[in-house]
Parts: sequence; structure tokens; C-alpha cells
Amino acid sequence: MAAYRLKIRAGPKVQRSRHDALDDALRELEERAAELQRSAKGRPIDLKVRRFEPVQQVTARLELSGPRGLRVGVDVRGDGSLESWTGRLRRQLIEQRGAESAVDALRRTTLA
Repeated sequence: MAAYRLKIRAGPKVQRSRHDALDDALRELEERAAELQRSAKGRPIDLKVRRFEPVQQVTARLELSGPRGLRVGVDVRGDGSLESWTGRLRRQLIEQRGAESAVDALRRTTLA
């Protein structure tokens, strides 16, 4: 049975895949995040009371779960930016160091 599960939510579509190795799961997550990043098309949403800019909107979420309670992921924002996080109920952002990408920060945290 595969140890790592990747769930990709983009709009109403949900895709799932299973991987035996963490490296394989992270590689697919990185490829899919890049695809979704290129296709992100957020527009400002004005609700009269509050306005949501594209950077405030999550257009896609990639979640990776695995052994020993591993729960990490990447959010694709409406402006095409990526934000990595860890946690399940309470997500904590993973800070990017220097020129590190969101996926590299996720990889650093996961492999530590």
C-alpha cells in the first residue's frame, strides 16, 4: 500500500494519487503546482462590505499526507503566487528563506 497520498483541489475538481516514496510525491506536487500556478486567473471580488484581491484567494490547494501524521501542502493564490503550509486543523505557513520557492521550503520542512 502506498505510504503518501496527494490530493489536488482546483475549483470543483478533486484528484488523488498515491506514492510509495516521498520524493515521488513531492515531484508530482511540484509539477502540478507549476501547472496550476500558470493557469491561476483570480479577479478581485467585491462584496460591497469587503473586497478580496486575487492574492487573498486560494484557487487551488495541493495536500500531501503520509506516515507519522505528515500533513503539508501548497496553496495556489489567484495572482499565481504559491504559499506552503504545514498542519491539519491549524495550518502554519512555512517561511521561505532567501530565493527559495514555496515548494523548496515545503521540501526542506518535510525532509527535516
